[in-house]
Amino acid sequence: MIVCYLKSEVKNELKANIANKDIIGLVPTMGSLHKGHLSLMKTAVENCNQVWVSIFINPTQFNNESDLKNYPKNFKKDISLIESVSKKIKVFCPEINEMYEKGLNYNQYNFNGIDSKLEGKYRKGHFNGVATIVSKLFELFKPNQAFFGEKDFQQTQIVKRLIDLEKHKTKLIICPTVREKNGLAMSSRNNLLSQKNRENSSIIFHNLNYVKTHFKKTDFDQIISKCIKSINSYDGFKTEYFEIVDSFSLSKQKKYCENKSYRVFVSVMVDEVRLIDNILLN
Repeated sequence: MIVCYLKSEVKNELKANIANKDIIGLVPTMGSLHKGHLSLMKTAVENCNQVWVSIFINPTQFNNESDLKNYPKNFKKDISLIESVSKKIKVFCPEINEMYEKGLNYNQYNFNGIDSKLEGKYRKGHFNGVATIVSKLFELFKPNQAFFGEKDFQQTQIVKRLIDLEKHKTKLIICPTVREKNGLAMSSRNNLLSQKNRENSSIIFHNLNYVKTHFKKTDFDQIISKCIKSINSYDGFKTEYFEIVDSFSLSKQKKYCENKSYRVFVSVMVDEVRLIDNILLN
């Protein structure tokens, strides 16, 4: 397995394969890999001749210093997991100053308001930080395809807008959310939960499915109120937001209309751990 730490090493590696006209796939990650990441890699391997996984904990997308400090890290385990998918996958694992040579500044983008909703309400500057590092990775790899998980659906829409804004020739591939046996969406942060809270977090997916079953016939405010009450009934659980939105604009919706597509999004603080999830409703 090839592991690069410098952009110059990546460029040399890409240059060596340019004659093959490889289809290059990129899976951007922040490490602490789990089955959700591995699913992205497997899809990438199936669709691309050359697959790269980046491992970089991007400081500009954290608005909470303690969240950045506590973000789980296990590089040795990450490499082992990547190898379990394919030893042909190449890894890029840069230091901060390699990606931010001129200091920790992020670009300001016009995302048509998508960045100010849901996660954007609670994480100021988060999506500009995400877009800045994704832009840097796209410039470096010039991937034909980039693979992101549906769990971070709002992020995928930001990346989609970034591709349009900067005219990248990259196809965005959104892969289904991978879940634990109890329905909890796979996340690097799940390892920070106590065993009890990890088990109790099944209530989040349970309530998303409750919405899917009832949203066509029940008042949205009534559904949301019931779901928030259900989630918050567990010790240490506090719902940050629970919203039914238009699938495309991510604007909050008040009632069901037959010709619209809907998603439900949720963010829950479980003690000090932040969990997010969403599902398509129709």
